[in-house]
Formats: sequence, C-alpha cells, structure tokens
Amino acid sequence: MSLAHTVPGRRWALVAGVAVTTGALLAGCSGGGASSSASGGSDTINYALPANFTPNWILPIGTAAHLNTNNSSISQSLWEPLIAYDGSAGKVGWNKDNSLATDADFADDSKSVTITLGDRHWSDGKPITSRDVEFWFNVVKANKSDWASYTPGKAPDNWTSFKAVDDTHFKITFDRAYNQQWMLANQLSMIRPMPQHVWDKAGDSGSVSDLDRSAAGAKKVWKYLNGAAKKISGYATDPLWKTVSGPYTLKSFSTAGKVQLTANAKYDGGGKAHIKNVNLLPFTTSEAEKNALRAGTVDYGYINATDLSQKASFEAKGYKIEPWQGWAITYMPYNFNNPQMGPVFKQLYARQAIQLSVDQKTLAKVVFNGTAVPTYGPIPQGQKSSFVSRKQQDNPYPFSTAKARKLLTDHGWTEKSGTMVCTSPGSGDGHCGKGVDKGTKFSMQVLSQSGSTVTDNMMSALQSSFAKTGIDFHIKTAPVNSVLSQSGQCKASESSCKWQLSFFGTAGSWYFPAYPSGDSLFATGGGSNFGSYSDPEVDKLIARTTTSSSDEAMRQYSAALAEKLPVVWLPEPDYQVSVVKKGLGGFSQDSLANFHPAMWKWTK
Repeated sequence: MSLAHTVPGRRWALVAGVAVTTGALLAGCSGGGASSSASGGSDTINYALPANFTPNWILPIGTAAHLNTNNSSISQSLWEPLIAYDGSAGKVGWNKDNSLATDADFADDSKSVTITLGDRHWSDGKPITSRDVEFWFNVVKANKSDWASYTPGKAPDNWTSFKAVDDTHFKITFDRAYNQQWMLANQLSMIRPMPQHVWDKAGDSGSVSDLDRSAAGAKKVWKYLNGAAKKISGYATDPLWKTVSGPYTLKSFSTAGKVQLTANAKYDGGGKAHIKNVNLLPFTTSEAEKNALRAGTVDYGYINATDLSQKASFEAKGYKIEPWQGWAITYMPYNFNNPQMGPVFKQLYARQAIQLSVDQKTLAKVVFNGTAVPTYGPIPQGQKSSFVSRKQQDNPYPFSTAKARKLLTDHGWTEKSGTMVCTSPGSGDGHCGKGVDKGTKFSMQVLSQSGSTVTDNMMSALQSSFAKTGIDFHIKTAPVNSVLSQSGQCKASESSCKWQLSFFGTAGSWYFPAYPSGDSLFATGGGSNFGSYSDPEVDKLIARTTTSSSDEAMRQYSAALAEKLPVVWLPEPDYQVSVVKKGLGGFSQDSLANFHPAMWKWTK
C-alpha cells in the first residue's frame, strides 16, 4: 500500500541483516536531443501520481490513516531523513547525498550507535543540530501509539537513551545488541530531524521553547503539529511548513491532490534539485491519466499492465516504457476482530480454504499481463534474496477449489444455495471452530481501491473462484485514502470494526525497508498490523530476525507465515509500468517505491 512504506518502514505504495541488493533496477530514460517538459519548459516536470492515491499528509511523522508512498516521498523532498536508505542509485543502500547524517559508528557490542551530522542548515539559515534530532525523538517517544511505524518493543522502545555529544554528534543506546544493518536500515532510517526552533510549541500564538523535553510537553507539541497537518488547504501558506532541509520547498498543495514543488534556493546538501519546478498531478482513474499521456501533458506517468499492447503508440509520441519493479508483497489483510467474520478468519483451515481459492499464477499472467509475480509468504519474491524459505518458494497452498471445498465440509460446513453454511458448530474435529455459530454463512466483504481497471478485474476474478468454493465475496470500492482510514486496528465492540477484508489497490503493495522483517506488519500490536493478527510463536520469530545476523532467522519466519496465512496472499505487481518522456533521466526507479524528484533532469 506502495501501502510505502509509511510507510517509512512499508509503507503502502501505500519501506534491513545484510544490506539487500534488490537487483539491477531499470535506469532512467535518456534520449538524443534536448527535451522539454509537457509544460513547455526545461525547468519543469509533470509527474502523474497513481490513480486515487491523493497526497494528504505533510508532517514527517506518519499516522496510520496517511500511509501512502506519495506522502513520504513529498515529505522527504522537504525534510530530508537522518539516514536515507533507498534504491535511488540502482540498488538498496544508504543514499548519503540526501541524508542529514554522514556517519553511523556502532559500538563493538552493537548496543549503541554514535551518529555524525553534516554541516547543514535549515532554509531559514539556522544550523541543523543534534537538538533537532532530539526533538523528533522526544515527540515520537511521547506519542508512539499515534506513529504508524511503531511496533511495541521496537523503536522508540528499544532506544533507551538519547544523548547529544555536541551539535553534530549524538549517541543512541539500545536495550540489547541488535543486527546492525537492521538497526540502520529499518530503525534509524525512520528518524526525521525537525526544526525544533520553529515547531517546539503548543499553538500558533505560542513561543518556541523546550516544551518537548517533558512527556506532557511533547504531547502538546504533537497535538499542535498533528492538528496543523490535518489542514491540507493551508500547507502552502502556513509559516510552519516553510522551514525545510530538503532540496525542495512547497509552492502549492491542493485538497484535490495537486502538489507543486520548487527548488530550495538555500539547500546545502549533496542532493540538490536539477529541475526547478515539479508538478505532482492527481488522477481519479488510470484511464484519465492515460489520456493525459496521450495528450502529452505528462512527462513521467504510467499505463496499466493491460495496456502494454499499446507500447508502440506511446513510443511514437516520444515516450519510453520502463517497468518499475518493487521490493514488496501484496495481500488483503483479514480483520480478525470483525464481530461477524472474525471468528471464521481465526480458523486456520478457513484461511487455507480462502488461499487455496486464489489462482495467483493465472492472475499474474492474465490480469497483470505478466507484470506480477505470485506472493506465497511474507518475503518479496519478485527479486532474488537469501531471505525466502523453501516452503514459501514452493507455495504451500496451490490453487484448488476442490481441496478448498473439502476443507470446509470436513470442518462442519454444508453448501446451501451455493454458499457454505456452518452446520456443525463447536471445537474439535469436524466442527466449524470456536466462536463460529451455527448458521454462519461463509460470506465476506472486501473494501477495495476504486479507480483501477486492473484492481476491478482482479476482484472479479477472485469473486468467481471463491464462488466455486462456496464462499460469497462482496466487493465495495472507495478511494485508497478512504480504504486506509476505514481499515485500522479495532475492537469487536467498536463501530469502526465493520470492515472484514481490505485491498489497497494495484499500486498498493507493502514496500519494505531493505530488511523485510515484518515487525510492523505481523507482530502483535504492530503499527501496520491492520487486522490485529497475533501469534506468540510468530512474535518470537520476528524478534529473532531483528537480533540475529543469520539469514536463517528470516527464512524460519518466511516459512512460518507462508503456512500460517496471516493475510490473503496475492500477486505482487510491478509498482507501475512507467511511461517516461525521452530525454528525462538521471535516476533509477527506486525498488522501495519512493520517487526522488531532485534526481530528475533533462538530458541531451
């Protein structure tokens, strides 16, 4: 849900032991002759945002309702991360040009790290110091339950102390020894230094002080910043958002999703913008975006996989086609706390029947036109890595509606008028399972992203195959931001717990940081564990992936989740099939699903 990852860490597009090289990524387009943008000038680029993925958050602290990669990419263009860990150079690693830190020195016992800041300044001329990092640290620590990247026991819980050594050096101590690459790529990379001298207050009329240094004060600061971040129409005019560290400043930000960035003239980092103006354009449907490409009003856009047969026509209009591959998984989360279907979803055999009814190979081939790969577990399978277990690779639940039907009938379900109904309630062999009442229909509803023909086609295909098993599958659609906001963690007694399954769209895969440990996704209480999945054995396996330097820990986790089915695994598509104007280059398409406008440039 390039659900980036959030996403820092996954985000939904909607972002690790060994630094993962996710494979050679496709280089940005280049072409002969000088080129200009769709706006008619060489100092501007028009970039098409995914259909219905409307940017709606600017604060460098993400919340669960605002997890999409576009929010993160825009925010990082304004406020650079402490450690930018991405795939912008063609492989996943530390991008020091767009980082505020220049070095991270881990102690020999792996229980602490001392970080060095570069000689950098905010756009108002004030130096960026350890105090700005501490400010982020204090606000997140006091409001961690609101932070989408929070998982109990992980950051900031596992950071026991923050100590500023001087203005450009600080030390973070951990509660135990950790895998250093995981700590760097998945934890420290989430830190987003914020301008303490501007933001450390409780309201517009308040004066800046050290309010954040008490828990109560940090809560007041968060309330103020969070409230301001909800006022999208004020982003471009509110003085709060004018002090930035990144290569761009904000020119405009409409509630409809159009965002205009302009180069930060005071930027003093290594990732200076090549193009002065970047227009990020929203679209309600992929068809509308495709029409804009045909009209030549977009420089960097996309087409559906089903449109690859039209490749020649786009090339004739001066574009190149570049598939954008991702380090991601795709799935539909179950809501295990839904009062109607939660008890059914908690039965492993029921989840097995659902998974057996998903023909991933055919979906990847037909619906995605070969631009997707099956997902059989929690580790990305589109690019080679040493993390995928043999069990996940071999697919424990190959497509078979016959086997799915038998699983249900063997567990107390009887088909009536085409739908399976629980006729033998209770626990034990031959029964439906704890909490599943007699007469319960195997009828489930998905809340799915609207505006995508590919998504609609996949939902229809799933509906057809589920029907063969005797499972009713009802499809409700909404814009992806609405899907995200309606699919949060909940208790059965809460009105917000009505959702049963969610799908965040064809461009809504979960994009990992470099190390795909899954602690925020599948650990009990994980910040992006939308469906409230909980398994003590899985929690132990996930914890081991963060402390062990052996890839075997990750493979054990991979095997367990491939078998236990915490979600419905679905084919993972390319992030998008990019259509890029010839002459626009200077970049690789980041497998973590970020876009990096400062790298874009017109070439000859």
